Amino acid sequence: MSRLLRDTLEEWASEARVPHVLADRALRRRAWLPIGATVLAVGLAVAVAVFAFGLRGDNTTVRPATDGVSVPVRPTVTSTDVRGDEENAPPRKLVAAGNVALSAYYVTKTEKLEGNWVRDRRVWSLYDPRDDTYEQTPWAWVDVAPGLQLAAVVGGDLIGKQVGILDMNTRQVKAWIGLEHAVGSVVWSPDGTKVLATAYSEYPERWQVFGKDARTMTMPKSTRIGYYVIDVATGKADYHAREPLDDNASPGNIGARQDLGWSLDGSMLWEPTDTMPDKLWLDLDGERREAPADRYVDYTGWSKVSPNGKLVLGPNGLPTRITDQSGAVVGEQKVLQLLAWADNDNVVALGCARKCGNEFDNGLVLVSVDGSRVTRLTGSHDRNNDPWNWVLTPRN
Repeated sequence: MSRLLRDTLEEWASEARVPHVLADRALRRRAWLPIGATVLAVGLAVAVAVFAFGLRGDNTTVRPATDGVSVPVRPTVTSTDVRGDEENAPPRKLVAAGNVALSAYYVTKTEKLEGNWVRDRRVWSLYDPRDDTYEQTPWAWVDVAPGLQLAAVVGGDLIGKQVGILDMNTRQVKAWIGLEHAVGSVVWSPDGTKVLATAYSEYPERWQVFGKDARTMTMPKSTRIGYYVIDVATGKADYHAREPLDDNASPGNIGARQDLGWSLDGSMLWEPTDTMPDKLWLDLDGERREAPADRYVDYTGWSKVSPNGKLVLGPNGLPTRITDQSGAVVGEQKVLQLLAWADNDNVVALGCARKCGNEFDNGLVLVSVDGSRVTRLTGSHDRNNDPWNWVLTPRN
């Protein structure tokens, strides 16, 4: 509590104007603070007025009350060291291998609502470079920029109309960007200069359940309404209306959450389907485009192709395979999914470094191309606890 409270007070004191979401941040911290700290947070909150602003229209530009953020120079990775916390899932200490780091993760909590409705809440933890640990946060969504120096956060409960740019080292929010429409996710561009935020009219991850065993459910249609492309240096947010994919079309998407992502070079966006192809492509203004020639790990923005361009990751399924550019298999791996290239010889994957009694009891591992070396990076999922999901980020 003392560190969280100290960091909060330092953050507020360093800002020249009253932060736009000071009261909201103080109230949201109550879920993670003891009673004494809660009283202090509420006391601070009642003394602060919160201001909202925004422009109307389907396609608008929103300018924040604060200036933009000076984007730091991305570091050069001088070490390809492997860092793991194989005793814990989710991890407590930094997990990294080659040019890939586990920058954040979330634990999913299922909450019961009225009228047989339930929803999933994501509780986020963020890497803290000050002591190489992960710290639980109050934000609705978190994503970390390449280089691990800045994070984008959504302020609010589940979805919110504030996107903050957080300094990872000082834990201070360098700028708050106010939006007209609430957003449910943020993701950094590959060059770390822009943030893509997907907007929703209502929180998407909710459904109705029926019957004593809760096996019958109805999923509401997606509430996606558009997206923002936020320029971090200027603080300008361009909004584009974008309805969700039709759940009856092919390709389409029956899922309620339909967050957009970036292409590898940052020149295009993609929206996920629940079919194959797994993504449809847009330019930054939302116009449909042909798929790029680059090959991607399914349903992600990570490249299937190794950094030197010689090898290609295969599809999910035990065992996995890696091929050369001609399609010839160069190695098989006893893992479930190949997630991201750590370097030209090793891949961060989902699997088990030692014998597992169940394929769903798994964790992050580092596996060599030929499958002969498997290094455990995290503990295995404990099915008696809430599931956790990782965010992988380039270290430079």
